[in-house]
Amino acid sequence: AIRAGTKQAQIIAMLQRPEGATVAEMVEATGWLAHTVRGCISGALKKKLGLPINAKREERRGTVYKVEQ
Repeated sequence: AIRAGTKQAQIIAMLQRPEGATVAEMVEATGWLAHTVRGCISGALKKKLGLPINAKREERRGTVYKVEQ
């Protein structure tokens, strides 16, 4: 279960946007370090919650993560 108002909930909301989110954007929003954001994506979101997260390399933004709909 995802608790509202947590940093993890913030990251999930950012990943559900149509444009997705980069690690840098998630770091800025949460105040976490980059390796913590990446760990959250792979461990908590992908493995524990089973969210289908897709990573795509964009020329201007770098790697953009999105929850597949």
